[in-house]
Amino acid sequence: MAILHYLTLVIVVSTVLDQKVSELIVLPVVAIIGRPNVGKSTLFNRLTGRRRAIVGDVPGITRDRIYGEVEWEGTRFSLVDTGGIIPDDEELIPSNILKQARMAIEEASLLLFVVDARAGISPLDEELASTLRSYGKTVFLVANKAETEKVSNEAAEFHRFGYEDVFPVSSEHGAGIGDLLDAIVAYLPFAAPAETQASETKVAIIGRPNVGKSSLVNRLLNEERVIVSPVPGTTRDAVDSVFDFVSEDGAVSHIRVIDTAGIRRKGKTYEMPEKLSVVMARRHIERADVVLLLIDAIEGVTALDAHIAGYAHEAGRSVIIVVNKWDAVGKDTYTVKAYEEKIRDAMKFLDYAPIVFISALSGQRVKKIPETIVKADKARNIRVPTGELNRFFNEFLDQPRTTVAGSKHVKVLYITQAGTRPPTFILFTSGTRAKLHFSYERYLINRLRESFDFFATPIRVFQKHRARKSS
Repeated sequence: MAILHYLTLVIVVSTVLDQKVSELIVLPVVAIIGRPNVGKSTLFNRLTGRRRAIVGDVPGITRDRIYGEVEWEGTRFSLVDTGGIIPDDEELIPSNILKQARMAIEEASLLLFVVDARAGISPLDEELASTLRSYGKTVFLVANKAETEKVSNEAAEFHRFGYEDVFPVSSEHGAGIGDLLDAIVAYLPFAAPAETQASETKVAIIGRPNVGKSSLVNRLLNEERVIVSPVPGTTRDAVDSVFDFVSEDGAVSHIRVIDTAGIRRKGKTYEMPEKLSVVMARRHIERADVVLLLIDAIEGVTALDAHIAGYAHEAGRSVIIVVNKWDAVGKDTYTVKAYEEKIRDAMKFLDYAPIVFISALSGQRVKKIPETIVKADKARNIRVPTGELNRFFNEFLDQPRTTVAGSKHVKVLYITQAGTRPPTFILFTSGTRAKLHFSYERYLINRLRESFDFFATPIRVFQKHRARKSS
């Protein structure tokens, strides 16, 4: 596939639900609709200016609604990519794709009906055209894959569907995209652009396939936002949704939830879409501020769970361990404690991560998650004042101490905070150039966490040696 030459556009992938803040602007929604494999996701990526949706030659890659934001000539609209529609297919996944597409159609102000210009009119296109007319929405017919003048001219045959506007385009190469955007902007009603963007906490939900990630998203949003099925690998794209959490003191936090594909062990991922999903899941961990690591309470913590957790830890993200399906586990007084010990033993590097036991299916303890997310995000942004850091140094570090392996010693001169997200500190030392012993680093990190409440976040410590002045 040719590399896309992206338009200079701004994307903030979102669906704005239950808005509680007047400063946020609800943008008009444009939905991309069509049968499988006509290039809907390629069009979505072209319009939003990012490789947001997974693209491939295999039909049915997109399943959930994928949201993006497009800016063109100073105006903005929300764009929705949907899965390929096959009407009347009663199989679980296709029927749920149709359900998701219908929800996108209902909320949209404008529909982009995408067809394959090279293939010409198909019976399924005709059926979809008839179905879309029943919604009474304005439809722009987008004849995609019109890379040549000949194909572009032949796209006029799609006027027989009765739609006035037919736009021959090449989503892959960008031909005709400007004309399409001009028409969209001319049609849609636009609110004035917001002067300031409300800050958000981005949360990636990660875990093995079928541990309940999509069920948790739907429970948090209180709607069927993503497809849930017992078939592992149902989620392929990372699906973004936004909701507001109001704390007890009335503060409003905007939380963006990213539902990622289940991550399988290397060698167990065979299909191209699933391989791409794993790559994208790791990429979306990098987008996040906080990561929810879901563990299946019934199956218990596994080596793969620890492997997946390592991705978030190495990326420096705050981590919350969420044990799902807890209602299905037989319990006694010591079950929670015993389960926590198993998790801590399997993931010693995540000793800072709080553990929450929930049931996404019943909603048990799910309400605890948003407040935990907000607390974790605040902690990763803490910057310790210089005075407090000096007092910390005097109390815990200003003393002779063996800090390297063997009989060598170093003297810790002072400590400074170099950054946040995650909290990062530099320890200035003199004496030998030997690296600090890992036990001393652990001692320092534990004291920092206790002293400044670095909740759920990793702490980075780097050593910088101060050379002796030459006489």
